[in-house]
Amino acid sequence: MSISSRVDSHTAELAILRVSGLRCAGCVRSLENQLKEQPGVDAAAVNLVTGTAVVTYSPTQTTPLAIVESLNKGRFQATLAEANAPLELPASPEEASLPRLGIALVLLILSSAAHGIDLLPGHWPMLEAMIWHWGLATVALLLPGWEILREGIIGLIQRCPNMNTLVALGALGAYLTSTVAWLWPALGWECFFDEPVMILGLILLGRSLEQRVRQQAQKDLRSLLALQPPRALWQPSLESTDRWPIPVQQIQVGDWLWVAAGEPFPADGTIVTGETWVDESLLTGESLPVAKGVGDSVLAGSRNVGAAVTLRVERCGRASFLGQILDLVVQAQNRKAPVQQMVDVVAGYFCYGVLGLAGVTLVFWGAIAPHLFPALTYNTPLLSLKLSLSVLVIACPCALGLATPIALLVGTSRAAAKGLIIRGGDVLERVQQVDTIIFDKTGTLTTGELAVAEMNLYGHDSPEEVLYLLASLEHKSHHPLAVAIQKAWAATGQNRELATVTESETTLGLGISGYIEGQYYRAGRLDWLRTQGVDCPSLELETHVALACDRRLMAVVTFRDRLRPEAVSTVQALKAQGYEIHVLTGDTARATQQLLGPLGLPPTHLHTDLQPHQKLALIEGWQTQGKAVAMVGDGMNDAPALTAAQVGISLGTGTEVAMEAADIILTRNHLEDVLTVLALSRATFRKIQQNLLWAVAYNIVGLPLAAGVGLPLWGLSLTPGIAAACMATSSIAVVLNSLSLRRAN
Repeated sequence: MSISSRVDSHTAELAILRVSGLRCAGCVRSLENQLKEQPGVDAAAVNLVTGTAVVTYSPTQTTPLAIVESLNKGRFQATLAEANAPLELPASPEEASLPRLGIALVLLILSSAAHGIDLLPGHWPMLEAMIWHWGLATVALLLPGWEILREGIIGLIQRCPNMNTLVALGALGAYLTSTVAWLWPALGWECFFDEPVMILGLILLGRSLEQRVRQQAQKDLRSLLALQPPRALWQPSLESTDRWPIPVQQIQVGDWLWVAAGEPFPADGTIVTGETWVDESLLTGESLPVAKGVGDSVLAGSRNVGAAVTLRVERCGRASFLGQILDLVVQAQNRKAPVQQMVDVVAGYFCYGVLGLAGVTLVFWGAIAPHLFPALTYNTPLLSLKLSLSVLVIACPCALGLATPIALLVGTSRAAAKGLIIRGGDVLERVQQVDTIIFDKTGTLTTGELAVAEMNLYGHDSPEEVLYLLASLEHKSHHPLAVAIQKAWAATGQNRELATVTESETTLGLGISGYIEGQYYRAGRLDWLRTQGVDCPSLELETHVALACDRRLMAVVTFRDRLRPEAVSTVQALKAQGYEIHVLTGDTARATQQLLGPLGLPPTHLHTDLQPHQKLALIEGWQTQGKAVAMVGDGMNDAPALTAAQVGISLGTGTEVAMEAADIILTRNHLEDVLTVLALSRATFRKIQQNLLWAVAYNIVGLPLAAGVGLPLWGLSLTPGIAAACMATSSIAVVLNSLSLRRAN
């Protein structure tokens, strides 16, 4: 089974980059623009939380290495996620490291000690000396604050200001002003060297706490990443007893790998020696270990819990089932909802707006306010500067930048841990609008494990001969009917090899034809055979396949299916939630109504005898009427409908085409997961909305307060140090709110 993104491989390819240097939404916007300006890059999406960039590029115009090399010439540094290398999350930002944080907190304590000097035993004149406070502020700028200052100034020089630019300007402004006041006391300015120490100390403390909470938010994703073993035991041949440990990125298709009991399988493959039990619970949801022997397939990330076996590698790295799931999760977190795209545009200009507001604040309180509010500005020559510095520091593009990606990270990672792949924030937004859910019948509401129920013969051919001809025609097909025919043929116990079919032609959804030993055969629906000139009786049949030789009807084989055990409860739960439910099928009305009766749907909601283009027309018609449609399917015939629907949901055992067309993939093939994924999608989008509301409200309230609006009204103003504490708290609040999604069922 393969899962891949919906990118046309003939025109564009995807590359995943790990990026360092991302600090806020302004950085995200800057990096996306930088990537999109590169020749050959069609699209780029950057995730602030995971530090990844997903780039769509034209392989005829550029390469991933060229993109990385171009990027590394600027202030962002990137590395390419290699095809066979395990995906991993970037390390924590350097400025939030423990040594820097420790130094910053010690400096903060020493700087604050002067305010409580009366509580200290003994006499400590040094704590009140201005040179002491100047020294503390200087050390704070040069040691723990150096990276913030460097990146902030570089961003300003490159005309891409970010969060560090605002913090750097605030800290440097307080430091330089206090230095001037100390060196030239005749100016009558006050010194506030404790402000840069407080700004940097509280910012680093807030970022460190935020990073710890982010680690919790990434727990589900890290659990998935942990399924990737870093090493494998390579065998030179099946007969050899020598085995060498190699990194998983060196595994190649066709290699033999020895997997000991208790170890995870490092690649998808086929067991060639040994028998064992395999725990696939984290991939398929199957709670009990599955017996596997020679010829059986195993998936990377599943665990060998029985005995040692030798594996022949079929797919490895990001081409494996696990690798493609992880790729999809990373890509999903970089696909943005329309609301996030709007926020990113705003956040990209946010720092410019804050710099402008800081300038207005400086001018207003320095030149205008003394005439309007003389009592407030009397003997406070640095009031305007302090307020403008507070504006710089309290502004929080981080909260805006984190609002969507952190909730999306938690929600999609939580979903992936349950075997539910949500392709991105845009899907989450569309899920909220869905009011109509359409199910395909066979393989979706039913088990899809059809069995031959009856065979009506129209001639002197034996049942074995009919099955032999049908199995020969269908031997390359994986359609449920073809699988049932092949099983029925195998059950006859005959050793006869299937015939070679020449000039084989498939008519999608109707039937197949071809030559066998010089005779022209057709197999398909009766009504299709009639259109081909075959004389067929008028029969009202259940699911069936009719076989004809030239224009002579030979036999009609009918099949039976059964509802999934969870189909009734799932449909009833969706109806209780207010969704309108319809079923689409190519089966006859009689067969469909008999099988789906327990669902309790009205006959008008069971749409039968449909070909793929008719399913597509129905969905497009409903959407034209204003209904928001979600389609749930699993087969190749469902791909057009899955693509056309507002939200396409595919079961994990479906075809590659169906899963590539879907917006949501249920890898564990449990129908009740439709309920889970819809609930989790709604919960995740609610968190995104709450985070954005908080981030916007914080800045709407915080920026005017920092600019001094509260001074003439309530005598309230914020120092730069308090503003820094508020800024740090705002980002933590967004992350903590998103973290509550981990408790969602």
